[in-house]
Amino acid sequence: MAHIALVGPPESRRPRLGRPVSSRSAGVAGGVVLLLPDGEPVSARRPSARTHAAMLPLGRALVRAGRSEGLAAHVVRYRARGWNGTDADLVTDASWAVEEAVRRYGDVPVCLLGHGMGARAALRAAGHPAVAAVLALAPWLPEDDVAAEPEPVRQLVGRRVLLVHGTNDARTDPELSFRFAERAKKANRETCRFEVHSDGHALRQYAAEVRALAGDFVLGALFSRPVARPLTDAMAAPPPLGLRMPLAAGFGGSRRR
Repeated sequence: MAHIALVGPPESRRPRLGRPVSSRSAGVAGGVVLLLPDGEPVSARRPSARTHAAMLPLGRALVRAGRSEGLAAHVVRYRARGWNGTDADLVTDASWAVEEAVRRYGDVPVCLLGHGMGARAALRAAGHPAVAAVLALAPWLPEDDVAAEPEPVRQLVGRRVLLVHGTNDARTDPELSFRFAERAKKANRETCRFEVHSDGHALRQYAAEVRALAGDFVLGALFSRPVARPLTDAMAAPPPLGLRMPLAAGFGGSRRR
């Protein structure tokens, strides 16, 4: 008998939120950020501890910045690390995580914040009524294929959407995220995209600027805090200007000092 390889996660596994990323985000929350780590195209293996850990610094920074509003943050633990074709397992787990956040915290706004394949899952799962914002870092998006349905964008209507991509990303094509952002902007005016010049997939070179931009966006979207002028300009600008906004070195520096 031929051996059939397991693709999707085993039935016994369940996604988890786990503990908040910081003790400061325990208790009553005014808003929630769900951080969705990167994954792999096809895999039934358990989620990577490395990609989970990679989301923690950003989660902690957001909790610090949103402490006065009671911002809570969780890194979602997937059932498995694979997207797995049309099963889109990471989307299923992201949608579950939104439901779980609502169960735990009640009627509060949620931001889905993903990296790589987690960013694609965040964009796909945005249709839940609790989702107010989506932040997609270096999103993994499919090549254009005339034989397949294009990546959906209607679920983004009514949400604030920010994509951030390094121009030197060798793992996920920044041009594909630009094309997606073009389509998303037509459906939802509250969409913009920043380019991080010469940075790669992990966005390490300008990590401080990316964290500052993320904080501005998340706190503005969830709590109506004023945001920096470049973010306002990017949202208001027509394509392609608002979808190729450069993230300047030192962004948010005056707020960090």
